[in-house]
Amino acid sequence: MQVHLKTIHDTSAATVWAGPRAVTIDRTPRAGGMGIGFSGEELLLMSIGASYCNVLYREATGFNIEILEVEIIVNADWAGEPAQARNVRFDVKIKSNAPREQVEALLKHTDKVSEVNNSLRTGIAVRLNEWELLKEVKP
Repeated sequence: MQVHLKTIHDTSAATVWAGPRAVTIDRTPRAGGMGIGFSGEELLLMSIGASYCNVLYREATGFNIEILEVEIIVNADWAGEPAQARNVRFDVKIKSNAPREQVEALLKHTDKVSEVNNSLRTGIAVRLNEWELLKEVKP
């Protein structure tokens, strides 16, 4: 899997894309950005919610549960120098006609198999692989 990121001309905002899908990222105005896109911190929390939501629908078929609607709210506190996410937690609201116990079993199972959340829980190595200095060519 691969994503690409490229800054938007003469700004620190950037477009991030994977295949045909794209989002804009930026810093808040308080942090020196224009505030026209999501921050990296917001994208991290979104990835937690997105992974859980996608896996929830995937796993529901094995539990014979029809999901009618899902809402996930992800929160985190940021502290330290450099800042790190702390106390990350998420709440799930799910609409289904399945019995409560069956839905609870699905939610707990999904929590165990959600790929992004498990990667964060166990810790993952992230490293700068390669870099290249590009010089502006002036006419």
